[in-house]
Amino acid sequence: MRINPAALCLCFAATAFAQAPTHTPVLMISIDGMKPEYVTHADEHHLKIPTLRRILAEGTHAEGVVGVFPTVTYPSHTTLVTGVAPAVHGILSNVRFDPEHHFGGAWYWYADAIKVPTLYTAAHAAGLSTASVSWPVTVDASAIDFLIPEYWRGDLGGPTNPDDRFMMNAVSRPDGELARIAARIATPYTMGTETDLAGDETRTLFSIDILAQHKPVFMTIHLSSLDEEEHMHGPFSPQANADLEGLDGMVGRLAAQELANYPSAVILIVSDHGFAAIDHVTNLGIPFAEAGLIGPGKSWKAEPWSSGGMAAIILHDPADTATHDKVAAILAKLIADPANGIEAILDPSAVAALGGFPDAAFVVTMKPGYVAGSSLSGPLVIPLPGRGTHGYNPATTPEMHAGFFIAGRGISKAKHLGIIDMRQIASTVAQILGISLPTATQPVLPIH
Repeated sequence: MRINPAALCLCFAATAFAQAPTHTPVLMISIDGMKPEYVTHADEHHLKIPTLRRILAEGTHAEGVVGVFPTVTYPSHTTLVTGVAPAVHGILSNVRFDPEHHFGGAWYWYADAIKVPTLYTAAHAAGLSTASVSWPVTVDASAIDFLIPEYWRGDLGGPTNPDDRFMMNAVSRPDGELARIAARIATPYTMGTETDLAGDETRTLFSIDILAQHKPVFMTIHLSSLDEEEHMHGPFSPQANADLEGLDGMVGRLAAQELANYPSAVILIVSDHGFAAIDHVTNLGIPFAEAGLIGPGKSWKAEPWSSGGMAAIILHDPADTATHDKVAAILAKLIADPANGIEAILDPSAVAALGGFPDAAFVVTMKPGYVAGSSLSGPLVIPLPGRGTHGYNPATTPEMHAGFFIAGRGISKAKHLGIIDMRQIASTVAQILGISLPTATQPVLPIH
């Protein structure tokens, strides 16, 4: 059965007064890096996004979502399905801290690293069918019945081995389903590294097949190409705007299939972080290397762990007071020069209050316009105009606000929530699904 996405508003309106089932189905789509203004101020940017505009008009939205510390993809997506901060769920950044270079650029791919229950585990425990396509930190998530995780080998965006398609089949579930979907839709799946609009179209095709064939009660989908365009060209660039217009059509098709399955379903559009334009890179590791704190193998004493708009400073030996004091002096000198673009140097108590990096001796937060680089040689500060990034302190940087747009059965029409906390989203989804997620303690959003 096919439903015209233009009829979505009628579907939402028609089901608003339906009697609530015990478990209301939820389709949660993440558009990576989508600032809320792309939708709430679409006219200012001349954006042709009819599906997102319709969800805005027919449902409830937030002016902005205050994200996690740091405002990067993997910690944020884990908070979206757990309702707790990174220091609690355990996914502290995108890439693992690897000062001895043993991990080959590994990211936090594996669901076993999450320290608290997720919406998937709670839904599975309640007997609900679950599915996910390309959601971060889901490799080997046994509570997801139909799973294509986000996973790749090598450098993201770099060359790939064509045999990695077999790897994607191996890490997806149930066994052989990825190959069966590929045969049904006559399209091979990505090899994990395709972050362009064509990659998201493939993810959409596979997601629609899972929705049509298996009708999961709870499904999450991660679309990543907008983030890539914003990194390369900046937020609201012509390239980013064109990408979102393409994603809008995909969201319409996904929502149409979900509503064909369950006319009473709730459609939720989220993002993991906002974006800020940048014009400089500050390579924080250079003064550490010059001071002899970064060395080969186990000889390192202290090293920055970069996450876009901030860097955690990790000591090899947390009890090494001499190194701690040496690092403090380096950082004091760096922040004293405004040209370095440093916003603040946070101590462990300040970092703990923000919910991130429990093992950091310090966290260096950057001003918007500057990104924490990783080079160990060359100039300390390098011009880099026309790009964008995220990872800044969510408490001080409104540009990092993420998006929240929800519509469907029983959801208030044209309601404005103001500024919300990202940790509230999992609690709210759990309530809609009719499941228990007791570790998510933030208040449920007033969406009904």
